[in-house]
Amino acid sequence: MTVDSNPPLVHHFEKLLRHPDEISTLERFDCHQQSGIMMEECQLPLIDLIGLNSHDERERAASAEAICRASSEWGFFQVVNHGISPELLRKMRKEQEFLFKTPFERKATCGLLNNSYRWGTPTATCPKQFSWSEAFHIPLTKISDQSCYGEFTSLRLVMTEFAAAMSKLARSLARILAENLSQQGGMLDDICNESTCFLRLNRYPVCPISAEMFGLVPHTDSDFLTILYQDQVGGLQLMKDSKWVAVRPNPDALIVNIGDLFQAWSNDVYKSVEHKVMTNGKMERYSVAYFLCPSYDSLIGSCTEPSTYRKFTFEEYRKQVQEDVKQTGHKVGLPRFLQVKNAQL
Repeated sequence: MTVDSNPPLVHHFEKLLRHPDEISTLERFDCHQQSGIMMEECQLPLIDLIGLNSHDERERAASAEAICRASSEWGFFQVVNHGISPELLRKMRKEQEFLFKTPFERKATCGLLNNSYRWGTPTATCPKQFSWSEAFHIPLTKISDQSCYGEFTSLRLVMTEFAAAMSKLARSLARILAENLSQQGGMLDDICNESTCFLRLNRYPVCPISAEMFGLVPHTDSDFLTILYQDQVGGLQLMKDSKWVAVRPNPDALIVNIGDLFQAWSNDVYKSVEHKVMTNGKMERYSVAYFLCPSYDSLIGSCTEPSTYRKFTFEEYRKQVQEDVKQTGHKVGLPRFLQVKNAQL
């Protein structure tokens, strides 16, 4: 008997198809995809981080400027020569694929990786709120905890090394972004700790239903910044100039994007951009994301005045996001925290 490693996404999704018009909408999506109309593809700003280690001050400054410009104009960029070895990345992918091949019932019930396994969208009330994916969402404090891994002993060794490398890179980029705004580069190091930073291991199974199914619904990230290691299947899209564009995978690069907290802290200098993942009807997709987050009691305020946003703690922000998703089915995010005179909800 074949044991299925896939979560019951089809069954869960079919429960959301309450009305005939929703089914016909999906059929129109498929026809649209098959008609040959292709999504516009973009090449994210590509930044070679080797310049940051140059003995030439002008090269270091040029690399830092490119990071800050991309964070302001795009909210997304990709980096090469980032210091994380191709061998470590390959090991991470191999271990990730092996983990997700575990039978679904075991993933869902055995408490792997701090009992962090999630699939689909439990809060979804309609198809457009549903994410066709599964994931493990692990705080950095648990990554070295042997009791979280069961028989996956080699995964623990690789994830520990991978998390340390991603954390080092994230903090380096955050320091550059802070110093660009005439702030002390180490201030984010002081408030971002392992208890709230985390890794998310994602798998997007083949989707037989529709080419317009979300692997991950449109959203912004509730952190300072995110670093993404993805495969070459594609599917990541972002909002640029008021339209969705597909991100072309680069086998040599990691993707970096600005989160809500950096947008608020920078007073809108850096942009937290809406993005999503679309499913694939023929190939599964894998990615690993590192999220740089502050402690829950950290007060987030803009580094310049007058501020667009009122001050808030990270815990307050997370609770508001969760409440909005519960009540409305989607994240509202930073608009909830505009100063009263600017609020237009």
